[in-house]
Amino acid sequence: MVAVLCFFTEADDFLSITGCNCPFFDAILSLKKDLTLFGMKKHLLSALAASLLTVGLHAQTIAFQQFTLSNGLQVILHEDHNTPLVAVSVMYHVGSKNEKANRSGFAHFFEHLLFEGTENIQRGEFDDYISNAGGINNANTTQDRTFYYEVLPSNQLALGLWLESERMLHAIVDPVGIETQRKVVKEERKVRYDNRPYGRLLEECMKRCFKKHPYGHTPIGSLEDIDAANILDFQQFYRDFYRPDNAILSIAGDINPDQTKQLIEVYFKDIPKGEGPVFRPNELEPPLAQEVRDTFYDNIQLPAVALCYRIPAQGTPDYYAVKMLGMLLSQGESSRMITQLVDQQQKAVDAGSFPLDLEDPGVFIFYGIGALQVAPSDLEQAIDVIIQDVQSKLVTEKEFQRVQNQIENDLIAQKDKMIGVAGALATYSMFFGDPGLINTEIERYRKVTRDDLRRVAKTYFDKQKRVCLYYLPAKRP
Repeated sequence: MVAVLCFFTEADDFLSITGCNCPFFDAILSLKKDLTLFGMKKHLLSALAASLLTVGLHAQTIAFQQFTLSNGLQVILHEDHNTPLVAVSVMYHVGSKNEKANRSGFAHFFEHLLFEGTENIQRGEFDDYISNAGGINNANTTQDRTFYYEVLPSNQLALGLWLESERMLHAIVDPVGIETQRKVVKEERKVRYDNRPYGRLLEECMKRCFKKHPYGHTPIGSLEDIDAANILDFQQFYRDFYRPDNAILSIAGDINPDQTKQLIEVYFKDIPKGEGPVFRPNELEPPLAQEVRDTFYDNIQLPAVALCYRIPAQGTPDYYAVKMLGMLLSQGESSRMITQLVDQQQKAVDAGSFPLDLEDPGVFIFYGIGALQVAPSDLEQAIDVIIQDVQSKLVTEKEFQRVQNQIENDLIAQKDKMIGVAGALATYSMFFGDPGLINTEIERYRKVTRDDLRRVAKTYFDKQKRVCLYYLPAKRP
């Protein structure tokens, strides 16, 4: 049910867990196919051009070149001539965890703001350049990074590079743009979180799981923090994080690498390196000493239960086992949580489990939305039985093989679009230090055994060190 291996690991935007048909995630995602998610600007190619995005790379090895400009900008190039398209992307190593106290929501806010215009691009013209060239552009934000991209006809490569260099160097951070996007973000917050069933479930889970680390707030931030911010706060954030030595320029598609390097030099070489080190939070969240139990009331019809466990950061050996276990338990209609909780016991109308792909140690969440007349305690107990089963027994060979096949399919699908390739290369470079993992990460999953799944279930799904949240219907007057 929850496809957690999609390239876009969106935590606030949670693109990593699309495929879920649960109202909880529908509230957070509105499904990935709606690219207006969290204010991302949606632009459509013609049906023909859209069909060309799929390039049929499949299990091919992705060849790439990598170099760094004198200003610190990392560059990754992948050449592919299957279609006359090119994906130009810039990933900034800034997400909601980089935000200062009482200034939550800045990373996501800038995702909106930096489509407003630059010193050389009039307000609203950014999108016009793309659509007039027959392309698409978009952006998304997580706790750990912000990602911008364009997909264009390959003869428009220079346009994409110019636009992204303008965003990096000449963005206008002024009162007009700030007030415009402040209204947009506030409305988005109301529509997608505050006024939507189960819209705040994940947010309420995270604030209870993390008291010290900034993962405790989700990228959407709070209305109060956005209202309290002034123009100097926004301008400082831009200077602090939108700099070449905090970014990766990743380009994939129908390019000539030598010519592309020359263009990159033209548009990016003279952008000055940022001043001082980039802020990285170093807070270490202490382990939960005991189970945290709490209740949150919202305007919903059916109660929900969420069980949240701390887990290692993405890329660590145990994380791969935890991720596979999450897929086994909840991905697909034949998964354990759907089969047992929804179909057989009929204690839930939907249920699932997933880890969040996070740079620092994160969280794994089990959830269920209860059926009519089912007490939250009964649903919690039923979820606990499923957890205890994987802690005490090896998963079946059939289940294990199914998950392995799904992982391989997902990693291959990641290469089916040029933007997927460009984004994956940037992600592997930024968080793992090795863009070559686009070809070899599958081996890390293949090292995981059934014994590893049982071991990590015992290690991390400790009932005495978790957050148990009952998300209940508010009492009506």
